[in-house]
Amino acid sequence: MKSNYQKLIASHPYVLVDFFATWCGPCKMISPMLQEIAGEFKGKVKIVKIDIDKNQRMATNLGVRSVPTLIFYKYGKVLWQQSGVGSKAELKKKMEAHL
Repeated sequence: MKSNYQKLIASHPYVLVDFFATWCGPCKMISPMLQEIAGEFKGKVKIVKIDIDKNQRMATNLGVRSVPTLIFYKYGKVLWQQSGVGSKAELKKKMEAHL
């Protein structure tokens, strides 16, 4: 998956990656918010969800220590990374600052 991951984040102008776990309560809380944001940023930002239990090595290599963790990329370069759940408005503001 790592080579596919590198291709994915490098081939789109903006990619927001959500590292989550199916057992994670906060991950379940942020999921609907990310679906709304995906609709609002359609055509501008690609949102990808990665289950850390199925991709443990990748998560470790990327420094993901807790879930949910969001990483925002521009052509493969990390623009910002955050762990935990914030508000939709805060997340949109961070993203819009880089678009």
